[in-house]
Amino acid sequence: MGFELDRFSGEVDPDFKCNLCNKVLEDPLTTPCGHVFCAGCVLPWVVQQGSCPVNCQRISTKELNHVLPLKSLILKLDIKCDNHARGCEAVVPLQHLGEHAETCDFSPAKCRNRGCRQVLNLRDVEAHMRERCEARPAGLCEQGCGLVLTHGERRAGGHGCLRALRAHGAALQARAAALEKALKKEALRAGKREQSLLSRLAAAQLELQVTALRYQKRFTQYSARLDALARARAASPGKGEETKALTLVLHRDSGSLGFNIIGGRPCVDNQDGSSSEGIFVSKIVDTGPAAKEGGLQIHDRIMECSEMGAMRTVHESGEGLPLLELGGILFWDGASPVLAEKLNNVAHVCVGIAVKQEIALEKKENQS
Repeated sequence: MGFELDRFSGEVDPDFKCNLCNKVLEDPLTTPCGHVFCAGCVLPWVVQQGSCPVNCQRISTKELNHVLPLKSLILKLDIKCDNHARGCEAVVPLQHLGEHAETCDFSPAKCRNRGCRQVLNLRDVEAHMRERCEARPAGLCEQGCGLVLTHGERRAGGHGCLRALRAHGAALQARAAALEKALKKEALRAGKREQSLLSRLAAAQLELQVTALRYQKRFTQYSARLDALARARAASPGKGEETKALTLVLHRDSGSLGFNIIGGRPCVDNQDGSSSEGIFVSKIVDTGPAAKEGGLQIHDRIMECSEMGAMRTVHESGEGLPLLELGGILFWDGASPVLAEKLNNVAHVCVGIAVKQEIALEKKENQS
């Protein structure tokens, strides 16, 4: 769409002219074949025709490129103000033309008095509204309507109260209708915004719930790992601990030796790796043979059992089994001496053991 040639000071280089509008280039674009045009001229042409305006080859809008060096040179040219025809004599560099136009005293401006439609220079508006405008207020009507008279109406001898009241009422109705329309528009906009905010809030709540579940799952996994590590650490002797082997002889009392055991050796199917090898004392009956002074203690490890007539594990249901896999631990009925090694902080599922004859135990005690 370019700039008129007569607005520039002096001669304009022909290379600065658009090949379509023959004006000074405005935002120049070049084609693949090297022709330069104004952006406002060449874009509609290429969209409609699909070719270079010189008809040398087929092109698309994606193939058009800005010519920044050429644009920089054009922006340095001196040009007359847009309001030159209204009396502005300013000549500024093209790159500063927009800044000048915003403050130019010769920019067109409408009179703000109601009923006046004159367009004046910006610098003349205030004086016109105070001194020369026929629609400027001149006082109140003294014939009973109480409306404001303009200078033009006073000079004409009045405004016709009935006609003026009708016009004033119509103006108020139009303003009320405009305000109602604007209110509905704002209400519609507020409703859409509210729906958008509610949708975003619901999405945020859902994301928060998903995040909470994810972290809860991780917390459960980490807790399980910590428990497994604690059990594994408790099942192994600490550094600096010494053990002492003791042999205990327990006499059966009323068919029981008075203690329960847990443990065994890990099964091949145990995947969590949390079990430790060995059989440990988990419970001692207060009045049983194992509770006597110098007897077993909870967490002692049983190593051997001498000539057991029948050693059996008892499931939670009470069913006796010669061989039982429970919770990833394998229990068995042995026929060898029982040794006990004292270890602390062992926590496993308890199962019972019953022996029909005397048992010799070898016990290891920790020496701190």
